[in-house]
Amino acid sequence: MKTVYKPKGTCSQLIEIDVEDGIIKDVEFTAGCPGNLLAISELVKGMKASEAIKRLEGIRCGNKKTSCADQLAQALKAAV
Repeated sequence: MKTVYKPKGTCSQLIEIDVEDGIIKDVEFTAGCPGNLLAISELVKGMKASEAIKRLEGIRCGNKKTSCADQLAQALKAAV
């Protein structure tokens, strides 16, 4: 199931995720730090959404209360 999520408090402006049977098939970020976000996207492909949420939720970016990784966790929670 493809889900589009608008992150809050980050440089990225949109997260598109595809989750099938609880497994992450694809992740695409719009804007943000391209190298880091591409790396995160590649690392979570094939991973159980629940495991990615567990690993990414709560990660902060500098002084911000969230990060693109944390927002991906929120997007995954909304998707599953």
